Amino acid sequence: MQHPQWAHRLTTLLATICWLGSAGWCAPVLAAAPDLRNLRLPPGFQIEVLTDSVPTARQMALGPFKDGKGVLYVGSMGEGKVFAVEMDQGRAGAVHTIASGLQMPVGVAWRDGQLFVSAVTKILRFDGIDQRLRNPPAPITVTSGFPTETHHGWKFIAFGPDGMLYVPVGAPCNSCEPGARYANIQRMKPDGSGRETVATRVRNSVGFDWNPRDRSLWFTDNGRDMLGDLPDPEFGNKRPCTEFTPPVVKLGAHVAALGMRFYAGQQFPFAYRNNIFIAEHGSWNRSSKVGYRVVRVVLDAQGRVLGQETFVDGWLGKDSAGKETVSGRPVDVLAMPDGTLLISDDQAGAIYRVRYQP
Repeated sequence: MQHPQWAHRLTTLLATICWLGSAGWCAPVLAAAPDLRNLRLPPGFQIEVLTDSVPTARQMALGPFKDGKGVLYVGSMGEGKVFAVEMDQGRAGAVHTIASGLQMPVGVAWRDGQLFVSAVTKILRFDGIDQRLRNPPAPITVTSGFPTETHHGWKFIAFGPDGMLYVPVGAPCNSCEPGARYANIQRMKPDGSGRETVATRVRNSVGFDWNPRDRSLWFTDNGRDMLGDLPDPEFGNKRPCTEFTPPVVKLGAHVAALGMRFYAGQQFPFAYRNNIFIAEHGSWNRSSKVGYRVVRVVLDAQGRVLGQETFVDGWLGKDSAGKETVSGRPVDVLAMPDGTLLISDDQAGAIYRVRYQP
């Protein structure tokens, strides 16, 4: 990863050349929300299903909230749709489809009454969307010209503290040297102008956020698949690892870390303040599965990593015959204004809500 000379320091959270990717391009099988009794959380925390009416739910974004009421926007993948969930005092109401027929609209980002949505080749904008959930406006193309490949072509998007929209462009392959157009993170003004690359050699980032203490950008990254037990005969000896910026946290091979957010809420205990929550989508081509959980990364006041631990798991289990079973796949995490934490699950088509109530 290349660090440009600009105001925000970038920190890769997990990229290692030995990790397998998320294989998010595989269409998940929609299932009912799992039995919450199988999910495990730290003492004092409770989890509930906010809604199970958002098929292939991926990234989440909040519109404005007032007196506990607002809108939660959710991008999908296999459905090609964008959903809006009406919220009232932490509960879900009507779920609206505000866009359909889009190509992998994973990413959603809200700003000043406008909803920005990622498709594979472009970024779209829906104006005045909060008041038009039942009669959504036609999308406006903000920018286009992104690569057409769907392999890692879906995009998590978010506005940074500089007011710029950040958009990753994944590598269109498992392991290759695709050129400067790919494997990077870009940013642009809200009108699509001033597009520039701010990080390179980022194979497939599907989640990022800014440290509230110093405004540095942290992101997850999924490394190559099918590495096996030996160095790659084509790329393994080309360049030493010392030439590259090492990750600040190694989350483990195959876990497929996707959405991540710093927790700035006050509903959880103080020890959770400014921790990072990461959704691990889970492995897809491993004989013994890993991931399928939400982890917590603990930082000190200087942003140094003190450790990591499992926050929610239980989506990965075993049946009576001892065979591994999967009841859900976490994708994104998002803190609500009241400090509770939302988790999206694209396999169950669900959004969960976690709160602390000892």
